[in-house]
Amino acid sequence: MKVSGFTIIRRAIKFDFPVLEAINSILPLCNEFVVAVGNSDDGTLDLIRKIGDPKIRIIETIWDERLIGKGGSVLAAETNKALDAISDDADWAFYIQSDEVVHEKDLPTIYSAMEKWKENTQVDGLLFKYLHFYGSYDYLASSPHWYSREIRIIKNHRSVYSFSDAQGFRMGKNKKLRVKPVDAFIYHYGWVKHPITMQKKRLFHLKWQNEEVSKEEQNTRQFDYSKIDTLQLFKGTHPKVIQSRIEQKNWKFEYDIAFNRLSLKNRIKKAVKKYFGIELEYKNYRLI
Repeated sequence: MKVSGFTIIRRAIKFDFPVLEAINSILPLCNEFVVAVGNSDDGTLDLIRKIGDPKIRIIETIWDERLIGKGGSVLAAETNKALDAISDDADWAFYIQSDEVVHEKDLPTIYSAMEKWKENTQVDGLLFKYLHFYGSYDYLASSPHWYSREIRIIKNHRSVYSFSDAQGFRMGKNKKLRVKPVDAFIYHYGWVKHPITMQKKRLFHLKWQNEEVSKEEQNTRQFDYSKIDTLQLFKGTHPKVIQSRIEQKNWKFEYDIAFNRLSLKNRIKKAVKKYFGIELEYKNYRLI
């Protein structure tokens, strides 16, 4: 069984992406790993080169400025460049975003799932559960509007492509992939940065999304993490590859979960999931 990992990154140092941790967390499962490094001015290319693993193959790319304001479609375009560069004989393609990490305890389960479904032509991909960290490494976003699952491993069919803003995948003419769930988590650290860095990254992201940004926000120096509806304390363990980053954290974020304030809509969604096991969220896949 051959597994190809792939990811994209741009300005990893400027925006403090844990891309090294992301890559290294799944590298043990991969026979090769393609990294699409976008045009950067902060030493990102050298950062990736210094990993020094022979499995890693770097492709240098230029982000298409014509996609500014196109709903984040540049992320899908870049992801497709990385996906297109994996070996033709790979059975699986393992996608990891530059702010996502897999726990080492889940690697055997993931490998077993790939082995189990490798020859099943009805299965297009594997579905992961998500933990969204927010503000610091101690809190999880727990509102239903955060996606709870997404595809991160796909069969190496050339008809599969990154969709929308690269959150998920499609095949053929906008057809959702048929997936099997894996009892494994993606640890998402995209909302865990120093407030100054978080604000810079957010403004950069909004430019490509074409979301309206007020002059007040443009002039805001630090991101306000307190504007969140509901969080919960994280009681598990973090992946080993990110422990060093956690120890170097240089800001404080404290939140009193007693002040959680879910909207009525999200309270209903949460209750339906708790009591009936039904998730009232958009599904970017077909669960089989």
